[in-house]
Amino acid sequence: MPLNHQENIIELKDVSFAYNKHTVLKGVNLVVHRGDYLGLIGGNGSGKTTLIKIVLGLLKADTGSVRLFGQEQKDFKDWQKVGYVPQKVTSFDANFPATVWEVVLMGRYGIRGLFQKITEDDREKTRQALERVRMWEYRDQRVGDLSGGQQQRVFIARALAGEPNVLFLDEPTVGVEKDIKETFYALLQELNRELKLTIILVTHDVENVAHEAMHVACLDCTIFFHDSVDAYFKDTHKVVHPHA
Repeated sequence: MPLNHQENIIELKDVSFAYNKHTVLKGVNLVVHRGDYLGLIGGNGSGKTTLIKIVLGLLKADTGSVRLFGQEQKDFKDWQKVGYVPQKVTSFDANFPATVWEVVLMGRYGIRGLFQKITEDDREKTRQALERVRMWEYRDQRVGDLSGGQQQRVFIARALAGEPNVLFLDEPTVGVEKDIKETFYALLQELNRELKLTIILVTHDVENVAHEAMHVACLDCTIFFHDSVDAYFKDTHKVVHPHA
């Protein structure tokens, strides 16, 4: 589906969270529409990763509510609709004995179940995911032998193999070679436009967000700007980055 402003797939209302009485998020309100490409930006320590973990259910908000696909988070069961590429996935053990194919196939377990038999459909979806990120020819190589950018594509393919409706990426270009960032962002554009995949990109890379995302949300403990990319750069006097 294209961008649909009538369908909210992520809704946060008055979300707050603290680590050991240190407030990280306060009164966060945020809505993401189906088909959107949202750049969530902010300086170090602004709460970006914490916010994503709350949406994914990895952390529980102290106050406020989270709704996913129209359901209260506590009632939401269709987690296969949500893909997640965490921060610094490229820092895993390089000696981990798994091939590209094996890592991406793991993305099917969210649908199939951890101990269920892998089917031909699972293999086909794995192949499609690898081809989508241009990593099919590397399928028999060990993930630890790949470059940082190639590894990141593999983990995106693993998320895509689960056929999500929305994909969260937390600082995906950390550890990625500068000369291939452009092709990496082109891939995200392709996923959004051709697969109609909703993307939430957590980043401090404001320059690339300006060229890639549809909307920008600026976070520093609370959301203090949420609008189109064009509006963001027309109203830069409203935006500060105290931690950047």
